[in-house]
Amino acid sequence: MTAVAYIAMLLVAFAATRAYAVDMGYLAPPGVAANEFPSPQRPVARIVSPRRSAEERRDALDEAGQIARMLELKPGMTVGDIGAGGGYHTVRLSHLVGPAGSVVAQDVTRDYLVELARRTKLLKLTNAQFALGEPHDPRLPASSLDAAILVHMYHEIAQPYAFLYNLAPAFKQGARVGIVDLELPTSKHGTPIALLRCELTAVGYREVVTYKLAGDGGYLAIFSPPELAARKSPRDIVACVDPAGAR
Repeated sequence: MTAVAYIAMLLVAFAATRAYAVDMGYLAPPGVAANEFPSPQRPVARIVSPRRSAEERRDALDEAGQIARMLELKPGMTVGDIGAGGGYHTVRLSHLVGPAGSVVAQDVTRDYLVELARRTKLLKLTNAQFALGEPHDPRLPASSLDAAILVHMYHEIAQPYAFLYNLAPAFKQGARVGIVDLELPTSKHGTPIALLRCELTAVGYREVVTYKLAGDGGYLAIFSPPELAARKSPRDIVACVDPAGAR
């Protein structure tokens, strides 16, 4: 390859990246401001990587299949992959929901979404949407989701009470949200199940069932979102104390 051709290739790649970045925006107006809610009374883990572990290992444990079966995900649904990162679940959900359904890949890190958009284009997946969010607000359209998954990322949400509150309007009637995490302190990139239940209950979510996933996959806790008319005021939400007390 000549130097001129190489430079031309780099310019094309740069232009494509900029085009993807321009498209990565909020899908909905802002919700309630973060300062209306209590801050979490426990550590918040840093976002350190767009992926948890090798996809081949996750496939060997049937991580995506387990979650899909337990959440009863079906073709034609619109499913939110909240904190999509590298897109492990976005890609697999795209195949599951099929052309009549869609996957909304949401993340607070724009670069992750840019790279994921490039990945889905290479894989010729046409039913994926991309949604930039804020640490306290996923910025998703009202009544747009049949279900949502938050996989190994809940402990990284900087403003969990605000985030959960602002996420609730995005669900359709009868929707479910599945949260996957490890039984570890939040400082060690997990969320003790007792703490998770407390924080979601504080915002009005109701636990449906909790499953143990195969291997080192942790648990899947399934909740139903609160009825919007019955939600308490943000200032009436009381922050939970981490029962583990880990810092």
